[in-house]
Formats: sequence, C-alpha cells, structure tokens
Amino acid sequence: VQLVESGGGLVQAGGSLKLSCAASGSILSINTWNWYRQALGKPRELVAQIASGGSTKVADSVKGRFTISRDDAKKTTALQMNSLEPEDTAVYYCSVDWLLFTDGDMGVKKAVDYWGQGTQVTVSS
Repeated sequence: VQLVESGGGLVQAGGSLKLSCAASGSILSINTWNWYRQALGKPRELVAQIASGGSTKVADSVKGRFTISRDDAKKTTALQMNSLEPEDTAVYYCSVDWLLFTDGDMGVKKAVDYWGQGTQVTVSS
C-alpha cells in the first residue's frame, strides 16, 4: 500500500495549485483522508480532511481558499488551493486515518495512520 502525492511546485502569490494523492495497492476502502503541511521550522498543521461520508473540515487559515475532495472509485483525494499566499509555502502531506486492504492469502488487513512522502509547495511573493 502506498500513498503518492503530486501537483506541488512553485507558484506566484495569488495563483492556484491542485494537489492530488493516490492510494495504490489492493485497497478495499479508505476512511478519512487528511492533508497536512509543515513549513520550515514550524510544527505540522492539519489543513483539511474529508470523511468517508463526504463531510469536510478545513483549517481557518485556508478557509475559503482551499477545497478538499475525494474520489472513492479512484482511491484519490485532491486539494484545490486558490489565492495562494507566501505563508502557504510548506511540504504538503496526504494521509489516511485508516484503510482496509487485502494482502494476498493473508486476507483483509487494516492499515492505520498511513502517510505519503510529501510534496513541496512554494509560493513566491
């Protein structure tokens, strides 16, 4: 099982980026997707999350600018980031609180607190 982020890069302030995260492997279901970020020298911050039923939460610092979505058929999540600010510069990570997958002859297993490798977002002023 792997979570792989894509879509990071360098953008000017006021611009937009869309991050994607894809889960690969023999995955049966994913519970809550999360997007975190960590700026240099700062603690990791929860940016947005979307539950299995589709309800979302977004941090106050990005409310009205960032939107989280999920596609259960494709086992993906996306973070649409608009009106980007230099303060949004960070490494962005996707994670799931838990997922179910099949492991060959071992049957159904549960993976808890699974993380991607992160993708850099840099917003220039």
